[in-house]
Amino acid sequence: MPSPILAPILAPVIALVLWSFVMQAWLYAVRIPAIRAAKIKPDPRAGKALLDALPPEVQWKADNYNHLMEQPTLFYAVALTLALLGAGAGMNAGLAWLYVALRVAHSLVQATTNVIMVRFTIFTVSSLVLLALALKAAALVF
Repeated sequence: MPSPILAPILAPVIALVLWSFVMQAWLYAVRIPAIRAAKIKPDPRAGKALLDALPPEVQWKADNYNHLMEQPTLFYAVALTLALLGAGAGMNAGLAWLYVALRVAHSLVQATTNVIMVRFTIFTVSSLVLLALALKAAALVF
């Protein structure tokens, strides 16, 4: 059984974590100046309503960062499971890299042009890739 410590599937896991930090930096790089320009004063009672006043192009980065905290958590769980089972190489590692590439593409579309049908298509394909990985993990676990 291959060592989970050296599983190639761990590289795309770390790549997606690092990409999430890139999106977080981009979010702050546009949000903070936009908040200052709009002269928005932080008010803990106002909640998200204050940020809703920002231009959509600013909000897209935040929306995408939030999306990277949602479905990719399933990817992390599945990839780590495959690594621990010694199945983190070959096709599984390739699918993991494909998932990461699709999530990066999704981020770039959402953060720049936010064309909904393009974004939806990328999301759907990435979901199918993740489903394939989950089914491969399930076949080993059950």
